[in-house]
Formats: sequence, C-alpha cells, structure tokens
Amino acid sequence: MISSIVRAFCGTLAVVAVTGCNDSSGPGDGGSPLPPGIGLQLDNFITAGLSAPVFMTQPLDDGRIFVVEQGGRIRVVRNGALQTTPFLDISSRVRFSGEQGLLSVAFHPQYALNHFFYVYFTTLANGTQPQGTIRIERFTTTSNAEVADPASSKLIIAVPHPVNENHNGGLLAFGPSDGMLYAGLGDGGGGGDPDHNGQNFNALLGSLLRLDVDHGDPYAIPANNPFVGQAGRRGEIWAKGLRNPWRYAFDGPTNLLYIADVGQNLHEEVNVVPAGNGGLNYGWNVWEGLSCYNASTCSATGFQPPILDFGHGPACSVTGGYVYRGSAIPAIRGHYFYSDFCAGFLRSFRYENGAAVDQKDWGLTKSAVTSFGVDFAGELYMISGNSIVKVAPVP
Repeated sequence: MISSIVRAFCGTLAVVAVTGCNDSSGPGDGGSPLPPGIGLQLDNFITAGLSAPVFMTQPLDDGRIFVVEQGGRIRVVRNGALQTTPFLDISSRVRFSGEQGLLSVAFHPQYALNHFFYVYFTTLANGTQPQGTIRIERFTTTSNAEVADPASSKLIIAVPHPVNENHNGGLLAFGPSDGMLYAGLGDGGGGGDPDHNGQNFNALLGSLLRLDVDHGDPYAIPANNPFVGQAGRRGEIWAKGLRNPWRYAFDGPTNLLYIADVGQNLHEEVNVVPAGNGGLNYGWNVWEGLSCYNASTCSATGFQPPILDFGHGPACSVTGGYVYRGSAIPAIRGHYFYSDFCAGFLRSFRYENGAAVDQKDWGLTKSAVTSFGVDFAGELYMISGNSIVKVAPVP
C-alpha cells in the first residue's frame, strides 16, 4: 500500500503530499478511529443457485434483496432465501462475455411510487458494432411487484463500444443529495486507452455521466453539469479521465463520492471527493494511480489525484465497495471497504481531511471478488464467485 507517496499534483510543480490535495472530508459522520482488538468475519449468505452475480442492492425494507447476474437476469433474495423466478430476464438481449453483460441496476428514489428501475448492460454484436453497445434502459414492474415487465423497456442512452471487449464500466447509481442518475463508463478497452477516450471530452467513454431522468425525453442534461454549453465537450459528463470505474459509491452522511478506478499494469486507485465537485479530471491516461503512465514525467496541472494507490501482485483489479453505515458493527461505521478481484482481500480506510487514515487489512480473503452490496439497514456484503457473504463482527 503506497497511499503516503508524494508527488507533484494539485496544480503545482512542487512535490506535495497527496494528503493535502483534498481540502474537505465533507459534513456529517466521517467515522472514528478503529478500536484495538476489533475483528471481522465473513458469514455465508447465499452459497448456491446464483450464476455470475456482479451486484446487489435493497431499495425497500420489504424483505427483498436484488442480485444482478451478469448473464442477464436480476434475481430476488427474500428473507435470506434465493427465489426461483427472476425479477427480470433480458438474457436474450445481453452480450455476456468477459467484462460484458448485465452489470448493475439502480432503483429510482421514488421506486415505491413509480416502480421505475434502470439497468446497465452490453448488447449483442451487430454489423456496425462488433463488440456491442452499452445501453442504459428503464424498466417498470408489473401489477405483480415480484416481476418486472421486459416489454416496458425504455432506452435512456446508448454508447457505442465498438472495438474492444473490456473496460465497459458498469455501475448506475442515483446521487443521494441531487436525485440524478450517474453512470460510470470505461475508456473503451485495449491496453493504454488506444482510442484516447480518457482525455477526449467529446467522448462519453472514460467518463462519469450525470443525467436527469425525471425531465426530458429520455433525459435532460442538468443545467449545473460542468461542461454544459462548452464546445467540444459533452454536457452529460460529470467527471473525466477514468479508465474503468467498475464500482463507485456515494456516502450520504458525508456527501462524498468514492470511485475505485481499475488500473493498467502497475497501479490500482481509489478517489474520494465531495460529491458536488463536478468537472474533475482523474488523469487517465496521463496518470495511472500515483505515477505517470508510460512516461518518465508528466504534468500534474488540472488533474485530481487518488487518495489511495496500491500495486499489482497479487492484486490486479480494484473492486470498490461502500462506506459502512450499518448498526451491527458500530466500530467500523464511517469506514470505506474495498477489495481486489485477484487478491481477494478485505481492506478498509477512513477518509479524514483529504487522507486515507486508519488503513486496515482485515486478514480475510475470498476468491474472485466482483462487487460489494449493502442492504436497507446499511449492512455490508461481498460477492465472491457465485456466492455472497456478509461482513459480520467476530463474536
């Protein structure tokens, strides 16, 4: 772990500590230092019946947890039991290969009233898009709340992903303070961003998008998005310079945004910024983590540095998680948890005054960690292979 590395960043040529680059930990509960002797364990939650799960969420306190299977189905876990009938099955429309597939779901903040939810997936190939297209679509539940209507599909946005199979991004999330729909898109794949999407502000790939799905048809661009009305810059873009933001998370109590961006060959990174700070450029492909990418030197001006950087071997691909906000383990409240697809560790840190403090490796590992999840009560889960485990206190 090399989060204490210093480098020239934050718009200056002087060498400065990364801990000085972000000036606010945000309002609210940032958590407390870990008490001595605390331990965690991973309890089995779902051990059989799932196929390539990649995301889970619980929008309502109704006993149902929703699990996204990469092949194109959304499954329901009711009161701890996996249900046979899927909530949604669009597998016939989904290209499921490698990093492609049905990658996440986001339920509208007013889902209990309007029954809207949004999915992020890659389509089957066609003559003009041999690797398919990223699609974000809205669906609606039927009169039977247990089953969504596949015919209710409404396209929100489609982004061509024509050349490479990897770096599709994949997460949808509604901002807790603004109600906007955010989408994290990868750079389009291939080693080193060969299509130069990371720093192309006229390309949606390599970006975090922010859309108003409550206005316009199919969406409106929020007037306070940072690049609205600027020539050569797409108004949908909220942030730029991302390689593959597979998983990111908002923390409501602190109004912070955590982005775990998958690195190239050397570095994995986690970025933390106030959620309202639009227009940030996270540096790819000028920077990879805390190092210049493919160059001996590079300018730091205009780029936002990560607060956490860790190297490869055995790690290979950061899996971002969430800030713990449950009640079962008060000692870890306010701490952000993350993993790595190859290394499978469970690690955490607390964000304070622009620094990742109280960094902790919990000595727990699982294989092929693809995602984290939280339930309605704020308790934390890890998705590993075809199973889901729950983070729990050591008795």
